[in-house]
Amino acid sequence: MFPALEPFASGLLGVGEGTEIYWEASGNPKGKPALYLHGGPGSGLKAGYRRQFDPNKFLIVALDQRGCGRSRPLVTDPSYELSTNTTQTMIGDIEALRIHLGVDTWLVNGVSWGTTLALAYAQAHPTRVNSLVLFAVTTTSRGEVDWITEEIGRIFPREWEEYADASGRRPGQRVVDAYAERMADPDGAVRERAAAAWCRWEDVHVSLDPRHVPNPRYDDPAFRLVLTTLVTHFWSNSAFLGDHGILDRMNVIAHIPAVLIHGKLDVSSPLSTAWNLHQNWPNSELVVVEEDGHGGDLMGTEWSKANARFADSMSLGQSDEVKCSPPKLIEFGSNSYQFPSSSGENR
Repeated sequence: MFPALEPFASGLLGVGEGTEIYWEASGNPKGKPALYLHGGPGSGLKAGYRRQFDPNKFLIVALDQRGCGRSRPLVTDPSYELSTNTTQTMIGDIEALRIHLGVDTWLVNGVSWGTTLALAYAQAHPTRVNSLVLFAVTTTSRGEVDWITEEIGRIFPREWEEYADASGRRPGQRVVDAYAERMADPDGAVRERAAAAWCRWEDVHVSLDPRHVPNPRYDDPAFRLVLTTLVTHFWSNSAFLGDHGILDRMNVIAHIPAVLIHGKLDVSSPLSTAWNLHQNWPNSELVVVEEDGHGGDLMGTEWSKANARFADSMSLGQSDEVKCSPPKLIEFGSNSYQFPSSSGENR
């Protein structure tokens, strides 16, 4: 990983109907543009992502996805219209930011949920993505959601039963749908109890990794509410992409080079998702890290290495400095093995 660095520019970009997206840029203003998409949905940005890119070679761009982080309004605002927050509107936000910064094409990085968003964005705008690096791969299909919210209970039966009971679900109702209803309840106490129970479960289903430690951000009630509202909204709707939405459109991005990085110990997002995606992507490489789960230092090393390879291979034809706004202060209270690409070409 590269040394920590701070953004040289940041701002709030209006994208319509009162929504403002927080964005930041770091690294080299004349470097090769790289976009980072965080997880969740609703996790917001943490500074560590900047260390995965060579700051001398990359212009590193990231945003807090709508409804969370430093974007405004938050999904927990009483006037927030949740129906306007979909994968398609997030794709529109990314495009608005690309145009605002004057970027032609970029390397797109995604982590966890961010890999789903990265894939959906690339499929919507394939001429704007020159390569992808995906870390802890998901496509947020109905099958993946059913696994992480229902079927994985066979591995954590006691914890799952507590989680399912706390949802208040009706007979035959999916747990995720029940939680989405709780998070839309007008009673704030109902929402707070549901968010606390959901985040307890979030900490459980990644815990097969023996080095796992509880996520300290789940101790923050405000963060729990934002995350749970957005996760249950997107998961109950299969990310608004249909039951097999990403895999159904792989032909659109089959030509784009990609590195998929996944932990073999990832029980919440099993390796089969990354494997199936790789099998449907002739220009992809799958890197499986045997000693990591849903993230970890070894996976982080592979992430940095993948970005470094694309930094050396990309030819973007862009020599002008991108149009970043002036800096603006905004304050708010192991081992791995590789499967070569399906075409036999090892990138």
